[in-house]
Amino acid sequence: MRILLITQWFQPEPFLKGLPFAKKLMELGHEVEVLTGFPNHPYGKIYPGYHLQLLQREEMDGVPVVRVPLYPSRDRSSVKRFLSYASFGISATAIGLWAVNKPDVAYVYHPPPTSCLPACLLQLLRGVPFVYDIEDFWPDSLLESGMFNNRFGFWLAGHCCRFLYWAAGKIVVPYPGFKKELCNRGVPEDKIEVIYNWCDDANICLVEKDMALADELGLRNRFNVMFAGNIGNVQILDTVIDAADIVQPKHPNIQFVFVGDGSETEFLKQKTKDMRLKNVLFIGRQPVSKMGSILSLADVLLVQLKDNPLFRITIPSKIQAYLSVGKPILVGVEGDAADLVLKANAGLKCEPGNPRSIAEVVEKFQSMPQSQLDAMGENGRKFYQQELSLKIGTKHFEAVFESIIKK
Repeated sequence: MRILLITQWFQPEPFLKGLPFAKKLMELGHEVEVLTGFPNHPYGKIYPGYHLQLLQREEMDGVPVVRVPLYPSRDRSSVKRFLSYASFGISATAIGLWAVNKPDVAYVYHPPPTSCLPACLLQLLRGVPFVYDIEDFWPDSLLESGMFNNRFGFWLAGHCCRFLYWAAGKIVVPYPGFKKELCNRGVPEDKIEVIYNWCDDANICLVEKDMALADELGLRNRFNVMFAGNIGNVQILDTVIDAADIVQPKHPNIQFVFVGDGSETEFLKQKTKDMRLKNVLFIGRQPVSKMGSILSLADVLLVQLKDNPLFRITIPSKIQAYLSVGKPILVGVEGDAADLVLKANAGLKCEPGNPRSIAEVVEKFQSMPQSQLDAMGENGRKFYQQELSLKIGTKHFEAVFESIIKK
């Protein structure tokens, strides 16, 4: 097959379904071309070595990439963010479509939905079907993030998305809950395929414990409950600090470790200081290349999100990373995320945002024999390799592409 990947984000930007996905499709014998913008995520500044121009062609690890101009922005302003999304959709349609070879099928990554503009025109003019990969529910997630509260805009975005659901040959979603929600919105069930996301298999995987790194980070001789990722308000990590306060008098060897950074980091550090906790450690943001080694030093890996309808049908990407490194998982998320971890027999569930529940489950983990913890971790690792890895996911996408070409 000749496959065109249309996405606003692509390497060298940090993007999971970018270059690794394209290369894996090529390994399966397909011709792949990418239509994307100039790299600027996550800071809204064009990367060194690139400059905005009408069109740029390059080859990345054998993958041909066509870049078109866009308005670079990661500003909190909804207007500037919309300009970024719209500018890519318009450039990709007006310039990019005429610079790429005619494919057999197009793949569109969402968000943003404006990336579908070139795919819709390609389908209309040249009869090329497209697969719509929906990673984020618009406009619902915009409201949840607080970036968007215009009623007319919400109504308009909802109608645009419904049109794209109708236009797509197939829709791919990463969670069963997304499929159920789309069906509730009138999308035929047989049009939707669930393909779980994978993690960065090249950098995040099972590795031997690096005890020198454990000494460097302050993790040796402690039972480490580790959270890794964005430290924002939706993760409600202040409740984990409260859980640490409950645990500290009874189990001083248990340590809560935060790897990453975010809007709530300084607040959490100050709270830890005010409560005089000795069992909370902040490591800060780390390079992706180091994360496999760091996660492997955890005894338990923690994921937590606020309990609301949107997050109940979402699986945080860190769960795939946690599973792949073969460590037990404490999942403080209701819905699909908890179901996945429990299905894999890879961890235990706590009530999101409940310090006492978090503390009780941490203490339960700490009381388990090491063999039981190791078995949980191995269950998760095997489940990831058999159900969620890049290799497995790409084969599922291949089958979806073939199904709409044959129609």
